[in-house]
Amino acid sequence: MLVSAKIFPLVSKHGTEDSVKWLNEKIDKIIEQKSGRDLFLTYSQLATKFDVETKGTFDLQLADGSIFERAATALEISRMYLLVKVLDEDTIFFQSKVATIIEIADTGELVTFLKFIYLLPQAELFKNTAVEALRTNIAEVFDAITLNNPYPATYFNDQQWNQMYLKAAFMERDLSMIVSIDTRANKELTRIISDYAHERWAATRKIDPLFWRPVTKFLNETLLADMMQLLASDDIFENRAGALCCFNSNNAEAEKLLEAYPLLKEKIIANELTWNTLKN
Repeated sequence: MLVSAKIFPLVSKHGTEDSVKWLNEKIDKIIEQKSGRDLFLTYSQLATKFDVETKGTFDLQLADGSIFERAATALEISRMYLLVKVLDEDTIFFQSKVATIIEIADTGELVTFLKFIYLLPQAELFKNTAVEALRTNIAEVFDAITLNNPYPATYFNDQQWNQMYLKAAFMERDLSMIVSIDTRANKELTRIISDYAHERWAATRKIDPLFWRPVTKFLNETLLADMMQLLASDDIFENRAGALCCFNSNNAEAEKLLEAYPLLKEKIIANELTWNTLKN
């Protein structure tokens, strides 16, 4: 089943009968006439037809078996339905038209696009927009692509992923909401994490303890020294981060370090301490 067909029931649920009928008629005309002009006009008119205050949820099972779930307004649902539907019908023709819409989008429209970019047919075609969003200092835009979004883990290369992860830490975003941190961990990122941590420590500034999670499988001499500092810290959350890295590392030296902190090790074994409960 096409993604647009899965989204349509949400459009019907959160829109009025008249607004849904209007949208379907517009989409039929856009597809039949291959009209970029009508696509632009329809997209701009959606805000007059679907309520931004009406709350809904994208809860879709995708072709790969994964579940995509994010809160959305009726307006956001209608916007994404329109874009996904025309791309489902003719990706080659409408890809450039959709790209143009996003280039001139206001902040709210861009946030919507980035939040749900993963749902687009051939979503990798819009990677430039996603990568460009990493440059912003507008937290709402950055969060839309970075947090609770499977797109970066699926389509970003290591350099782009690492840039996103470091900036998320720098902007003090909620690192626990980044999808697939463990699977996208890489050796270069661990070097970046250690270097950044040393800069922060030199300035006597704190680091989100969750920031250390990607280093787990890459503990070298430098990172083992970092783990020693975390475990010896007077900050309990840094202790926990160091313990989790050591325990899950499959590194004999790291496991030996952890032996000096039996209470932390016991909590990890008992599943009382995980990355998800570190700050509890």
